[in-house]
Amino acid sequence: MRDYKEEANARVQYIQNILSAAHADGIIYGNSGGKDSALVGILCKMACENTVGLIMPGGSKQNYDSDKRDAEIVARQYGIDSRYIDLADLRASFVSVIGKITHISQAGLTNIMPRLRMTALYTVAASENRLVAGTGNRSEIYMGYFTKWGDGAFDFNPIADLTVTETYEFLRYFNAPDSVLVKPPSGGLFDGQTDEAEMGISYESIDAYLLTGKSSAEDKAIIDRLHSISEHKRAMPSVYERE
Repeated sequence: MRDYKEEANARVQYIQNILSAAHADGIIYGNSGGKDSALVGILCKMACENTVGLIMPGGSKQNYDSDKRDAEIVARQYGIDSRYIDLADLRASFVSVIGKITHISQAGLTNIMPRLRMTALYTVAASENRLVAGTGNRSEIYMGYFTKWGDGAFDFNPIADLTVTETYEFLRYFNAPDSVLVKPPSGGLFDGQTDEAEMGISYESIDAYLLTGKSSAEDKAIIDRLHSISEHKRAMPSVYERE
């Protein structure tokens, strides 16, 4: 049987070691109101009292409604300091400026918000000697379901080894709010968006493959394709090396 208390303590120690090595005064992370940010927030708060969750709506109506509400519920339940910044106007200005020199593709539009959020996180981090905590899980990382230099950028990530299934199990150990546990996984970048619909496969199927190696031929084809085309997201940038 999995010992969540021991595992939580190990992750807390990992975070504290990272902070000590960097001589950082605190942590900041994006509090999206989702499962991953909830677990990261809980672990970071356990490791460091000076932890701040930045709530950054601007991608969809959902950001201002259920996402904001759930983010605030998590922050209150676990005593995490919160700050709020609306990025909608900044995104609109950015789209207007870039739109003058190119036609922005749908992929380009979708990735703007995660990169603006990471810019906000790192600006606060640099101003207050904090480290940025990543909130991506193993399932998302394997499938490449994150934005390069957006939510894929961080100083450390205490849950990168956990699948979505394991993340939910960990959250239940911490008695996380039901609203976080039952909502469909979504980046909230546009209304109606869900992770599974965009990928064309369920996290249950992805996690079964990652944890047991078992998968249907159809699911494995999707997993292998998305993993392959997203390899550049998980690798360091290519640089020329002299022989």
